[in-house]
Amino acid sequence: MSSTPRDHGGGLDAAIAKYGGQRADWLDLSTGINPVPYPIGEIDAEAWTALPDSGAFERLANAARKHWGVPEGAEIVPAQGASALIAAMPHVFNGRSVVIPTPTYNEHAAAFRAQGYDIAGAGAGLRVVIHPNNPDGRLWSTSEVSGPIVIDESFCDIAPADSHIQLAERPDTVVLKSFGKFWGLAGMRLGFAITTPKIAQKLRNEIGPWAVSGPALQIGARALEDHAWADTTRDRLAQDAERLDAVMLKAGAKIVGGTTLFRLYDVNDAAHWQDKLAKGHVWSRIFPYSDRWLRLGLPAPDRWDQLEAAL
Repeated sequence: MSSTPRDHGGGLDAAIAKYGGQRADWLDLSTGINPVPYPIGEIDAEAWTALPDSGAFERLANAARKHWGVPEGAEIVPAQGASALIAAMPHVFNGRSVVIPTPTYNEHAAAFRAQGYDIAGAGAGLRVVIHPNNPDGRLWSTSEVSGPIVIDESFCDIAPADSHIQLAERPDTVVLKSFGKFWGLAGMRLGFAITTPKIAQKLRNEIGPWAVSGPALQIGARALEDHAWADTTRDRLAQDAERLDAVMLKAGAKIVGGTTLFRLYDVNDAAHWQDKLAKGHVWSRIFPYSDRWLRLGLPAPDRWDQLEAAL
């Protein structure tokens, strides 16, 4: 079977090899990860030394249910990152084709294609939408998300009022949530599928027992229970996104869209801009399907000067 190229943000090692410097010198804006992560606090020693017990999973699920307002008829399946759940999606639906509107995040198409599915841009049958979409931030209305469907809400924690979580108990519907982006702990590897009991059981069979580490269970529950941190973070992200837009507009870019975790710009020659920024040790994201689009995440609070100098 053929595979699709998996272009991503990150890849800082390759940038360093080409442009020099040490990792600490670089400002990596190629991903949409919150640069001010949740403070993880102390982790119980037992979280590292013992197999996770049912109580830890239950606490995480209860915290997720309350945080996202998960409907009573839906179940929550945590896993080692949203990517693990994306890879499992082709195994829990029956069919040989899937509609994935583009441009969008490419891992869904790669996962389905690897299992022999035909990928289409329109039509009937199983669909996958990213809500808000990556990279342009498009939001899908309720009328546009009829099932069977996978709704990837990896970036929706910045705008919880726009979530389609209420649809998660509907037959043949899966809502995916990513923990690493909004909470800024991508290396922890935690994601969630919220869906019907039937699909939830299929997913559990696919990913196996102890799909989440003890430390991730503890940190994830603690963060999801901290609603005050989430509210404060949304406000800060919105302010920083406005600041980034102002910096880029001054430099000559045009705003295409995005979210408050990443912004998408039309810069005429994206490769040139990426090269210019990289010479100032700022790494950005460009796309194989557009020679004009440049995507930037948010700088950490003490790194804005580096971005402005590189521009």
